[in-house]
Amino acid sequence: MITNLIEHPTLASRAEWLAARRELLIKEKALTRQRDEVDRQRRQLPWVKMEKTYTFDGPHGRQTLGDLFEGRSQLIVSHFMFGPGWKEGCVGCSFRSDHVEGALLHLQHHDVSLVTISRAPFDEIETFRKRMGWHFPWVSSYGSDFNYDFLVSFTTEEVATGKVNYNYDLRPPVSEEMSGLSVFYKDDAGEIFHTYSTFGRGDEMVDTTYMYLDLTPKGRNETGPHYNLGDWVRHHDRYGVAGVVDKGGRFVVASTESSCGCHDEHS
Repeated sequence: MITNLIEHPTLASRAEWLAARRELLIKEKALTRQRDEVDRQRRQLPWVKMEKTYTFDGPHGRQTLGDLFEGRSQLIVSHFMFGPGWKEGCVGCSFRSDHVEGALLHLQHHDVSLVTISRAPFDEIETFRKRMGWHFPWVSSYGSDFNYDFLVSFTTEEVATGKVNYNYDLRPPVSEEMSGLSVFYKDDAGEIFHTYSTFGRGDEMVDTTYMYLDLTPKGRNETGPHYNLGDWVRHHDRYGVAGVVDKGGRFVVASTESSCGCHDEHS
């Protein structure tokens, strides 16, 4: 039997609860205004013109970065941790991807395309995508510099140094593949610009499950041993299967580690 252990605040009357709720509302409104201001500043970041041509393998054959816009002016790229030879993708990235399809139609009707990109060869991606039942666009950057240039993949030599450039700082590597989101804009002349990237916990904003959990008395309830999503999140077809998530974000059986690199606390 699962016992819900939670240290609740002192009980109060309805009137006392309303007074405390109004005090919290002031802080919530301040946070909303601060988020609005951060969002405004994000839109004011300078842009970097893309000078290199990247190509990807997908269901429509070879495509350039420009092709991935599908006629829209804005593109969000989900960097999904899935390296060549992996049997399945990162658990945390899969968690994020489970939230995509409900939003995809709305984004596409608001001048935004969203595509997932991984370094695994396309046939390996397709096998896992079909297993998970996803239908969103997902292409392979295998053989391209794209993942390396956007600092979500690292060479064996880089990993061996003990420090990789991730989330705008040098950090100990937890995997040769990492996660994140990058945003691009294409103008009427067809020129492409990089406008934004976020990594580590920066992509939690698109994980709707987390937003719901943050409303509940127990919150995210990530109680250890590593206090992140690796403590509890699984591939959606793996809940109830014995195992843990390793430092590389992969589900394994009979391991003592359970930290998913895509949401480590230091990120």
